[in-house]
Amino acid sequence: MHLFAIAIVVVLAWLVRYRAVDSGGTWSKRWHQALFLLLFPPLLLLTTNIAVLYMGCHGAMLGIKVGFWGCIISASLILFSFGCLLKLSYQGDRSIRQLDIHRQQAVGEATARIIDTDLPYSAQIGFWQSELVISSGLMSTLDEEHLAAVIAHEQAHLHYRDTFWFFWLGWIRSFTFWLPNTEALWQELLLLRELRADRKAATEVDFLLLAESLVIVAQAPLDSPIWCANLNHWAIGDRLNERIDALLEETESIPASRWQNWSWLCLLILPWLTILLHY
Repeated sequence: MHLFAIAIVVVLAWLVRYRAVDSGGTWSKRWHQALFLLLFPPLLLLTTNIAVLYMGCHGAMLGIKVGFWGCIISASLILFSFGCLLKLSYQGDRSIRQLDIHRQQAVGEATARIIDTDLPYSAQIGFWQSELVISSGLMSTLDEEHLAAVIAHEQAHLHYRDTFWFFWLGWIRSFTFWLPNTEALWQELLLLRELRADRKAATEVDFLLLAESLVIVAQAPLDSPIWCANLNHWAIGDRLNERIDALLEETESIPASRWQNWSWLCLLILPWLTILLHY
């Protein structure tokens, strides 16, 4: 019976994720739609498998005897997800520790770690309290005003704690790579994250300066880890025109989060209700 319940949830997860990623509509609609599609299927899988392990391998459900295979499958998925979390945590901790070898320097009104490389590069690295990292190449490429625009963008990432939240989103992505549209949803959220940081930065600096800085910085051929929020992710660079158009048009405000957008979390309780059917 547990196998049947797991199979139903897996099919449901595939059906939900099979829906194509819609890149049209408002920021708010795109943001919450992408979050729902990325998060709901794996979280439903996790809660279902935790419920199965809680019920155990003995007894019956709806008059049908349960077996050990359901517990084995559930334990395997949970262990795999936990292994992905440990791996990403190790990579993130190692990245943070490596920052200590780089000198700190005041850059405008911010303090940054300076990386000695000719490539123009900027990023927030860390978890909750991330650090600003800037390359010497970026400092030599941009003048003071354009550099201030880049820093404003990075400070926006810090304001929204993007490195922290995208660490957990990256964890969800890592253990559900086998579900449809995982990568497409991830790239959509990365883009929307950058659009949000661009818009907040534009409230503090001239948006034209920021747009000009984007053209320079986004061309750097660097790929950053998931805990690193930056201007020059390769997938974001491919959609540079959309970011610049969003800055120039200024048609939408920064997406707001309302409780209605998270009402689907209540559905995650459903697997726990099946415990009442187990005896």
